[in-house]
Amino acid sequence: MKKALLVRLSSLGDVIFNIPLANVLKDNGYEVTWLVSEKGIDVVENNPAVKNAILIPVQRWKKRGFSLKNFIEFMQILHKIRKEKFDIALDTQMRFKSMLWMIFCGAKRKIGNSWGREFSAFGCNEIFELQMTPHFQTHAVFQHLQYAQHLKLNGTDKVKFTLPPSSAETKAKIDELLKDLDKSKPVVVIAPATTWKLKHWDKDNWKAVVNSIQDKCSLIFTGTEKDKELISYIGGDNHLNLAGKTGVKDLIELFSCAQIVIAPDSGSAHLARAANIPAVISIFCCTPKSTYGPFGNDEKYFAIDGNLKCQPCHAKNCPLTDTEAEQCVKHPNPEKVISIVNKLLLNSNHSV
Repeated sequence: MKKALLVRLSSLGDVIFNIPLANVLKDNGYEVTWLVSEKGIDVVENNPAVKNAILIPVQRWKKRGFSLKNFIEFMQILHKIRKEKFDIALDTQMRFKSMLWMIFCGAKRKIGNSWGREFSAFGCNEIFELQMTPHFQTHAVFQHLQYAQHLKLNGTDKVKFTLPPSSAETKAKIDELLKDLDKSKPVVVIAPATTWKLKHWDKDNWKAVVNSIQDKCSLIFTGTEKDKELISYIGGDNHLNLAGKTGVKDLIELFSCAQIVIAPDSGSAHLARAANIPAVISIFCCTPKSTYGPFGNDEKYFAIDGNLKCQPCHAKNCPLTDTEAEQCVKHPNPEKVISIVNKLLLNSNHSV
């Protein structure tokens, strides 16, 4: 078989957006090896679209700093890559950290796109023009599928998400966590937090949603240890609060047990969409919903924002001042989310 190296190290959401590309490569006769960091390894390893997952321990190397041990590990991984004699290597990250692997991977064709940064083009011997519509209208999934179009592969119009199957251990863990859940009601998972401040929807909006829907469903809250205070404020202590108790593998299984997942633009929202089972409501503040929002069935996947003039700015720090600053986090109003949830619950016959 032909061999393809896919270089996409992080983040979780961006890794998920590359899964349809990996599936197209596989369906066209390629064995796909994926270079991925700690953030995305759990959705790449054992994924049906991927033959081999190679962990690039970016976080561990950063923690150590410049060291001989890091260099030795780098060379060991590079040796493993070069032994495969790849036919093609695709850099969808297009940053300095991906460029290093592209330079030395040994692939015959090293393919990148015209939107690369940080001198990443120097790692490629083949650059194609990435077609982008203005104002963030091209979804990240279709940006990455342009690599397959450049290769003239079949099936580039089909989006197929796949995730690793849950192990018996993971299923048992989720069963244990959900043992006291009221299984007669539809299950709604709320994952309210993410890493960017301006991606966070207003906590009082979250609270209004929780107060409105809590009697109609079984609520589960997810997040990290750092999110416990936020989750407690919006009502998580009155429901099943799994903050700090679930990793990516656990969330894949948990989302497969849910009717609805509500989250901001985050890894959790993208993971829920890739699971293909729950309806997903993703709330966008500063980032573009047309680029990162869940898509497919308009009656199942919802990407909503406040429709403000300043949206999307895609900035980590608000460029506006005074009363105009950070208004995006207060929109849309909670009634819009509540209305969607109520419609989904009305048509629901799902329980754990």
